[in-house]
Amino acid sequence: MSEVRSVVGHDDMFGRRIREQWAGLSGRRLDVLMAGCGRAEPLDLEGVEARVTGIDEDLPVLRESTSARKDLDSWTLGDLRTVPVPPRAFDVVYVSFLLERLDHPELVLDRLLTGLRPGGLMLVRMRDRSSAYGTCDRLLPAPLRRLLWRRFAPKDAVGPLPARYRPVTSRQGMHSFCLTRGLMVTDDASCRSGPALKGRLAGLAAFACSAVEKLSRGGLRASHDEIIMVIRNPHSHFARVI
Repeated sequence: MSEVRSVVGHDDMFGRRIREQWAGLSGRRLDVLMAGCGRAEPLDLEGVEARVTGIDEDLPVLRESTSARKDLDSWTLGDLRTVPVPPRAFDVVYVSFLLERLDHPELVLDRLLTGLRPGGLMLVRMRDRSSAYGTCDRLLPAPLRRLLWRRFAPKDAVGPLPARYRPVTSRQGMHSFCLTRGLMVTDDASCRSGPALKGRLAGLAAFACSAVEKLSRGGLRASHDEIIMVIRNPHSHFARVI
C-alpha cells in the first residue's frame, strides 16, 4: 500500500504527476477529463499542452459555475451514469469532490475508468465519510444543512450540494475499490479543506469536529476531512502484481 501522508494541499502532488505523465507522452497533447467540473477546482497545467473536458451533474448551481469557467475546452452536464465518456480517450481523469455527493459512485467510477487509457492517471479529491467533518456533513438533515451552509461556508463556495457519502468515499473504501479493479494507488494523502473551516464561523466548525472526535474516542478524526489520491491504470492486468 502507498504511504499515507498529511499535506497542505493537492497542487504539488497532482502537478508533479501530471508533468511526469505528459513527459512520458513524448510531446503529445494531454487529454484530461474533469469529473466534478461544477466546482471551481482547476488543475495546475502550466507548461503542459492539454485539452480539458468537463462533466458534472445537471444542477442549476453547477451549470452556473461551470459556464463561468475559462479552463474547460468543452463540458457536458447530465446523469453521470449515462453521460457519454469515450473509451480510452483520456490520459488523466480528475475526480474533484464528486463521489461524496453521488448515490452510485462505484458505477460512475467504473464509467470514468472506461475513458482512461492504459497507463493513465485518476486524480481523486473527496471528502472523507470517516472523518469528523464528513460525519457531520452526511448526518445533518438536508434543511438544517442548507441553513448552516449560508452561515458557515465562504461566500464564493459552490453549494450546498447533496451529501450521500457512500462507503467508497473513505480511504478503506477507495483502496478496496482499486484492489478489485486492478488499479495502483501511487499517492495517498489527507488534509483539511472543508468549506465550513474557511468561513466566518471556522472556529465553531473546528470546535464541533473536535467534539465529534472526542465523542467517538478518536474513531472519527478531526485532523483531516479530505482524502487525496493518485491512482494509476496499469498497462496490463498483471502490472499491479509485478
